[in-house]
Formats: sequence, structure tokens, C-alpha cells
Amino acid sequence: MAGKTVIRVKDLYKVYRVGDSKVKALNGVDFTIQKGEFCSIVGTSGSGKSTLLNMLAGLEKPTKGQIVIAGEHIGFIFQSFNLLPALSAVENVALPLTFQGMDKAKRLEKAAQVLDLVGLSGHKKHKPTQMSGGQQQRVGIARALVVNPQIIFADEPTGNLDSHTSAEVMELIRKIIHEQNQTLVMVTHDDHLAGFADRIFRISDGKIVSI
Repeated sequence: MAGKTVIRVKDLYKVYRVGDSKVKALNGVDFTIQKGEFCSIVGTSGSGKSTLLNMLAGLEKPTKGQIVIAGEHIGFIFQSFNLLPALSAVENVALPLTFQGMDKAKRLEKAAQVLDLVGLSGHKKHKPTQMSGGQQQRVGIARALVVNPQIIFADEPTGNLDSHTSAEVMELIRKIIHEQNQTLVMVTHDDHLAGFADRIFRISDGKIVSI
């Protein structure tokens, strides 16, 4: 069955001025992503993959072209875990809900449920320094999931982890995405990690060279 298109990118260009010269970070990119799909964007450093992700996430404006995103709720998973050291795991996960004006008991209850989902039932009260890198990244994933995002953007989500832990975290992300029918767009330079996705977009010199 054909899914619903949640991301449509049409004729996307991003040009940076560097001194007197112009650098094309994105040079005419087109693709669509369906609901419930896990897509990875792979490319070497400087290929334009991070620029593309930033634009999908609304952090940068295109020079030319169109991005249409269906669904208001968006989650982010970063390479550096970006956890607040003074807060426990459950408090870190509850943080995005604070901005939605949800009351504290409800926030913590919801955060606790998502920590169960990522396999951290026993670590809710732990501070980041009391957890391994893989556990911290799971807290980061839980924090992205707590707002029930329709679309999740991940930038080298396992960049700080060893290969064994990376594979575990990727398996976890893939499982949750498919169970909850969410859409994940991940940027990575690592072919092995990209292989966890349903579809791989290969980007080089600002163009998608293969899907």
C-alpha cells in the first residue's frame, strides 16, 4: 500500500557565499519520503548532508526550491547527547513537555513511559554522568520521542558510540520507528549504519546520486 507522503523536497539549492566565491552546498535535490519510513542520507564530510538535514528541520532556509513537511511535531536526536547534567534521565526526557505547558506529574509519567520503551526502566533517577554513552543516547532518543513526533531527524545519532553500542542503538531506533509508524530521517557518513534504514539517499557534491 502506498504510504502518505510526509516530506517532499523539490529542486532544492543552497548557495553559500565564501569571500568572493559561491559554494553550492545543495545543487538541485528532489525526493519524497513516506510516513513510517526510515531513510538515511549518506555522504562524506562536505557532501551537503548536514545542510540538507538542517533545511528539512527548518534550521536553515533554502536559496531556491521547496520543502513541504506534513505534521507539526518534529523530534531531534543529536550526536552529542545534549543532556542537562544536573537533571535525572526522567527529568531530561520530560523537558520538551515543559514547553508544551503540561503539568509536572503528567510530564514525569509520560517521560517514564518513554524510558521504558527505550529499555531504561532502571535508570530513571540516574544523572547523565552515572550512565554509559549508549544509555545517554537512549535518553536522547526518549527525549525526541516524548513529544509524539510524526517525523524525527537524527544527525550522526551514534557518532560518539563504539560500533557495538551503535548497532544496538540503531536497532532500537528502527524498532520504535516501525512500531509507532513514525518517519525518521538520519544523516550519517557511515555506510554500515545507513544500512539499518529502509532507503538510503546517497549525496555527493550537493546532489543525490542514488536512492
